[in-house]
Amino acid sequence: MNKIVSPPLVAIVLALGPGPAAPPLAAEGHWPDRPLSTVEPVASPRRGPLTEAEMAMARNAWRYFEANWQPDTGLTNAVNAFPSTTLWDTGSYIAALVSVHGLGIIEEDEARERLDLLLGTLSHLQLFRTECPNKVYHTQTAYPTDYRNEPGQIGCSALDIARLMVWLKVIEQRYPEFQPDVRRTLRRWNWCNLVTEAGVLQGSAVAEDGSTRYLQEGRLGYEEYGAAALALWGFGVEAAYDPEPYSTIWLYGVEVPYDSRDPRTLGAHNYVVTESYALLGLEFGFADPEGAGIPAWIARAAQNVYEAQARRFDATGVLTARTEHQLLESPYFVYDTVFSDGRPWATITDTGRSVPEHAAVALKGALGLWALWDTAYTDRLFEHIAPQFDPGKGYVEGIYEDGRGPIAQYTANNNGIMLETLFFKVNGPILQPVENPAAWVETADSSQNRCLPGTAEPVASGG
Repeated sequence: MNKIVSPPLVAIVLALGPGPAAPPLAAEGHWPDRPLSTVEPVASPRRGPLTEAEMAMARNAWRYFEANWQPDTGLTNAVNAFPSTTLWDTGSYIAALVSVHGLGIIEEDEARERLDLLLGTLSHLQLFRTECPNKVYHTQTAYPTDYRNEPGQIGCSALDIARLMVWLKVIEQRYPEFQPDVRRTLRRWNWCNLVTEAGVLQGSAVAEDGSTRYLQEGRLGYEEYGAAALALWGFGVEAAYDPEPYSTIWLYGVEVPYDSRDPRTLGAHNYVVTESYALLGLEFGFADPEGAGIPAWIARAAQNVYEAQARRFDATGVLTARTEHQLLESPYFVYDTVFSDGRPWATITDTGRSVPEHAAVALKGALGLWALWDTAYTDRLFEHIAPQFDPGKGYVEGIYEDGRGPIAQYTANNNGIMLETLFFKVNGPILQPVENPAAWVETADSSQNRCLPGTAEPVASGG
């Protein structure tokens, strides 16, 4: 997943803290076929109309998009007042737009006008080497840029594309008049290197010699989110759905899974964070945690990611809702994790440098936990984050764990996920079942050699 930042303007098993040591079950069986621990699901998701305080939160989050929307392109700045975005952040803007319309904060005419303008821009994006959308675009011109927002093409992100594809499917389902625009956009892209024949997700970058380099993209949690997104459109993504290779770590008596691919040799960190599991629950819905299918092991993993954080609070008094977040100053972006690179509760940069001083309660993570687990602990999280907004910018990224106060940075991803989380409380899982995922390729131009999916099998969105 790629993030925009504004310019300067191992397998280790630990019993951590006072929690019990790992039970004998930890060494038995194959993890996806058994519960991760003896912890039962502690609560059902929240359901029902928004309270006055929750509706106020939704209105406050929408202010970010009112302040950062670009009327010439329909795109929204990924970071406050900085005219740059990614497809991931564009997906979060669509999430915000669909949610505020569904919550009655904006009228139908405004929602459709915004979607019409945005889809027109997406359908004409200049692609990276004619293959797929560039990682970054200037929001005022829709031209591809590098991370400094200078003109240039730097590659494609399969995970960012997947995030957008979730919300393009939601547009198809909730605004069917835009279906031709959505499908026309997707048919322009070349999928041959984004999804391999084995079902592996790949991103691309420019190598030192100028050639295009393709690399597997995603680790446990985000890889499955990307797979679920592409499956909505009929792609075979079995390898990306498979939890292997993985290991587990015991934190406060709870077994937490993590990707066991070594970041020292592969250059990608195996961080365990809240966001990927929260998005799977909010958008697709968790299946029965005792079931045998892929959604079942994801639900068990999500349950324990939640429970480990709640138990950390019980043991230390530190409110915990960990996920990646932006900063206002260097290093501008950190992965704030439950576990990463052999260390529990690690806060790291994209290069793996430890920056524990930037550990924070991430607002989107806290609200995701609040929506998916209706408990006294998540009530405390809601109360902690609810006041942390600026009337002209929306909600801050997070609140430092050490008591220094809020992180005064404002982003599309944070405010967009907060809005879809509130919409989830009213709506339930946001995606509807997809009966014919590959229907979008059943057109006159489907024979073009772009590796479009060739079969149409039912995909359930969960529940």
